[in-house]
Amino acid sequence: MSCSSNPSHPVAIIGAGPVGLAAAAHAVLRGLTPILFERGAAVGASLRDWAHVRVFTPWSLNIDHAARTLLEDTGWAAPDDAAVPTGGEIVRSYLEPLAAHPRLAPHLRLGAEVLAVTRRGTDKLTTSGRADAPFVVSWRDGDGTEHRTPAQAVLDASGTWFTPNPMGADGLAVPGERAAADRIAYGIPDVRGAARASYVGVTTMVVGSGHSAMNVVLDLLTLREQAPGTRVLWALRWNRLARLLGGGLNDQLPARGALGIAATRAIEDGRLELLSPYAAERVERAADGLRIAGLLGDQPHEARVQRVVVATGLRPDLSFLRELRVDLDPLMEAPPKLAPLIDPNLHSCGTVPPHGVEELTHPEPGFYVVGGKSYGRAPTFLMATGYEQVRSVVAEIAGDHAAARDIHLVLPETGVCSSDPVFGDERETTDRCCGAQAPAETSAPAGCCAGSA
Repeated sequence: MSCSSNPSHPVAIIGAGPVGLAAAAHAVLRGLTPILFERGAAVGASLRDWAHVRVFTPWSLNIDHAARTLLEDTGWAAPDDAAVPTGGEIVRSYLEPLAAHPRLAPHLRLGAEVLAVTRRGTDKLTTSGRADAPFVVSWRDGDGTEHRTPAQAVLDASGTWFTPNPMGADGLAVPGERAAADRIAYGIPDVRGAARASYVGVTTMVVGSGHSAMNVVLDLLTLREQAPGTRVLWALRWNRLARLLGGGLNDQLPARGALGIAATRAIEDGRLELLSPYAAERVERAADGLRIAGLLGDQPHEARVQRVVVATGLRPDLSFLRELRVDLDPLMEAPPKLAPLIDPNLHSCGTVPPHGVEELTHPEPGFYVVGGKSYGRAPTFLMATGYEQVRSVVAEIAGDHAAARDIHLVLPETGVCSSDPVFGDERETTDRCCGAQAPAETSAPAGCCAGSA
């Protein structure tokens, strides 16, 4: 028995990234009809933004078992389980074949931006008959035409990649930040590849205290070897460099340890100017680029740069959920039952206990936030956890309540992280995943962000 009075309606899934596509795979294997709304022109839109970044974890931890079942029926050539992919390789070797599967492809809507979710004929204040009314997803296609699609349940797997945290240490954009948007990038730009022309031979300030920022810094230092005029400032908002770099050769994820070693050497060699602890206060345009006024410790500091990269984490977009009854922890912006399990002050991604429908349930029956967005602002998301989330939630929607509550998530003893990015987390320690997503406060997003490709 489904959670709606009309099980003929599809299960709406917002976001066709790894977790959203996994949810669709579980749905079809349980005889449900999914409809996936992806605002990008192709699946895995956020991963395409960090396609050049190599994640910290192997393929074996980045593929959902229901998705694997569907793909193996098509003769899909599975990647080497032990290999460690880039974001682009995850898209090409996994997400694109999965999205093209004949049981999923007809239900995928690309270029579909979800504008709002509500109940048919019922606003947020109305209780009578609410649970029996189907959901309505309001969305806009690539031509600008608006549509309304009924659904028996809704899974928001839209992630947080496209709502990065701003530059200010107080969670706000600093004065002048928005006006200088043409010279400020967020996340992990491809400074050695597609964006190289903007960074070669100029001074760039990287703001962020996590592995995402470290990735950008190391890529800029590689660029510096090719163009000595390239200068790099690394502004850490929190004085936690020792913990960030401390894993080294003993890090439980070798690729992450190597990243720390490389950053340590760059600092020791004087190839990198470190500002810590640093808080930006204002961005102003100057004749040669930008003037950044801030505090270095408790002393005023001014930097003249041409570019800024902000890698200070991500936050969920809650704007299109305003007509739903959503219950969120005031600190984490995650479901209240989930929040204490993922609190980055207490947990790393490897210590978050497995969880499912019980922890993800909102006051709105049949509505769930899953994947990286379910963690709100916490950076402790693990992709395998997201896969178990959607397995549990889809089982509940399908009426298999026992399976929905039979939670199993076997993690390696090291507690390694995945590739779904919550990039640039400011509160990471050496045993924490960095989130694109990655990633990421840090893919990241994110799951784990990563070593350079």
